Amino acid sequence: MSASPAAPVIVPAGPRAPRGTRLLRLGRMSVLLPVRATVGCAVLVVLLTLAVGAALAVGTVSMGPLRSLPAIAGVGDPADVLVVQRLRLPRLVAGLLVGAALGASGCLMQTLARNRLATPGTVGIDDGATAFAVASVVGVATTYAPSGMALVGAATAAALALGLAGGAGTSGYRFVVVGLGVGAVLGAVTNLMLVRAPIDAANAAFPWSVGTLNARPAVPVTLLAVGLLLCLPAGMLVGRRLAALRFPDAVAAGLGVRVRVVRLAALAVCVTCAGLAVAVGGPLGLVALVAPEAARRICGPRGVPVLASALAGAALVLLADTLGRTVAAPVEVPVGLVTAVVGGPYLIWLLLSSRPRRVP
Repeated sequence: MSASPAAPVIVPAGPRAPRGTRLLRLGRMSVLLPVRATVGCAVLVVLLTLAVGAALAVGTVSMGPLRSLPAIAGVGDPADVLVVQRLRLPRLVAGLLVGAALGASGCLMQTLARNRLATPGTVGIDDGATAFAVASVVGVATTYAPSGMALVGAATAAALALGLAGGAGTSGYRFVVVGLGVGAVLGAVTNLMLVRAPIDAANAAFPWSVGTLNARPAVPVTLLAVGLLLCLPAGMLVGRRLAALRFPDAVAAGLGVRVRVVRLAALAVCVTCAGLAVAVGGPLGLVALVAPEAARRICGPRGVPVLASALAGAALVLLADTLGRTVAAPVEVPVGLVTAVVGGPYLIWLLLSSRPRRVP
């Protein structure tokens, strides 16, 4: 008796990835990757790599990649090693960290306030960090004081802006306008301290008022590196929850989002990144405004591009610093002035825009 053919086995199809995403499986684990955001981050990594190469090779002493890259490890001509290791590499690291911190904090602040104009610079956080950092330099000239005092100043400015605007749930132009007022007062305090301080103390504090990466102390840079290592992953996790806050608070709470906790966590990450960045490079104007917008245009409107904003901010600061070192050589233009010149027209365009968009 012949065996009957086996009946076909129906295998249920697995879950399909939403449109525009790819589902990667690693055993029992799976990761859902947005295609455009992933490609956008890859493009930003390439741009950042080019900016790093330009920062190492371009300057008063120009050298190609075949000379600058080996000099990082101490290989090659002693003069090249001296220029790269002692002069360009420290400010390169500082620029990478400062730009990444400002880009990430700007993205979180814009999303938190649902307004493209809300950045640490426009809501007074940068001015608060600058005022307290300058006060620490004028009062106690140690390498440890600026970082700690900048964090205190950033937190103070954020608390003042939120309190005067009506709390952590405030969004829109009210928060921005109140932050501008707080920043103006703190900026005036900074100028008053610089005017009344002795000339040596004022010269020591001046870099924190204009923004520069030249000869940055090692301690604030190290603290910024540690803070960014902790805050960037935290910001990416918080950013996933912030995307739900595009809906009203009741709807977001119904989706399982703890609205108040998410807002406070995002604000804490933003204040920490901005405060530590100002303690290293000073108030680099409008980096936190331009970098998140560039990240959204490259990666698309889905989600909150915290990582892409950090990459865009790092590339922007490195390019601005390289331009400042070379455009008027041998005279160096502070990087804060370069970023202000680049970002100023963009800010004017945002203010004159007839239909300002809300940040998702």
